[in-house]
Amino acid sequence: MVTIKKKRYKKMEFGEKNRIELEQIGTITATTVALILTILKVSVGVVTGSVAVIASSLDSLLDMFISMFNTFALKMAKQKPTEKFNYGFGKIEGIATLLEGGLIILSGGFVIFEGIRKLLTHSQIDKLELSIWVMGISMVATTGLIGFMGYIANRTNNIIIRSDLLHYKVDLLTNGAVLIALFLVQLTGYSQIDFILSILIGSYIIKEAIQIGREGLELLLDVSLPSQLVNKIGETIRAHPKVADFHCLKTRKSGPRNFVEVHLVFDPKMSIEEAHRIVEEVEESIRQLDKQVKWIILTHIDPSDDFHINKTLHEC
Repeated sequence: MVTIKKKRYKKMEFGEKNRIELEQIGTITATTVALILTILKVSVGVVTGSVAVIASSLDSLLDMFISMFNTFALKMAKQKPTEKFNYGFGKIEGIATLLEGGLIILSGGFVIFEGIRKLLTHSQIDKLELSIWVMGISMVATTGLIGFMGYIANRTNNIIIRSDLLHYKVDLLTNGAVLIALFLVQLTGYSQIDFILSILIGSYIIKEAIQIGREGLELLLDVSLPSQLVNKIGETIRAHPKVADFHCLKTRKSGPRNFVEVHLVFDPKMSIEEAHRIVEEVEESIRQLDKQVKWIILTHIDPSDDFHINKTLHEC
């Protein structure tokens, strides 16, 4: 009997290892593709003078940073808390995201500045065909990457991979817009179309970067879990027939871990053994809400709902 259990455990462990390796391959591939496209677009943008291509290169640079960050996040997800860092290393994600957002905002500002400058100086685009070719290559590469990332997302159901996949789908639309703009410039000879589009893309990059920076700041400030999930946690607690009430529900996210703190109210005549059993049942029900993350749940047992009476004396 013992031998069978060991074999099953090894099989499960091997499957988990394959899943993690597949996720790592996905983020590393995305980072590599984004790096190649960034170098290609920057080179062609400088040679031709197309600000829209340069703007698209910065969008690819944004993709690269996000994929690098996702690779880092997946690696950190495997690390356990240490004696010195009892709550893990999830806050590093917030710091990296905040710095990343600031860098991208500066890049978007540069694109807008260049677009306005070239509009005012009536600049022209040289070697337009080269810009069209590089954007066509970019669309083909991005389409292939989306197919590959979609395959990994279906196999692993990892939220980071799904997020990366969504971002590259948006990037495909941006590349398509630049390609259409370049075709219009070729047909009309009106280079200002390229510069106007670059300003719009620069504004879009800044908008995305502000959102990224805000998420990093919220993570550092221990923002609560999404309200939908918090409501589900509350409903899960209320669903247990032996829990009289609860209060002081607090949540936060740190890297791959969801932290939950809550005070559960029980019948004061209930034994400690029974209360402990119910607490474990409630905690397991909460973990079932999302099996993709690690849950750290801290539960305090109260014999009565004293929070509303003594809330001025203590803080949850």
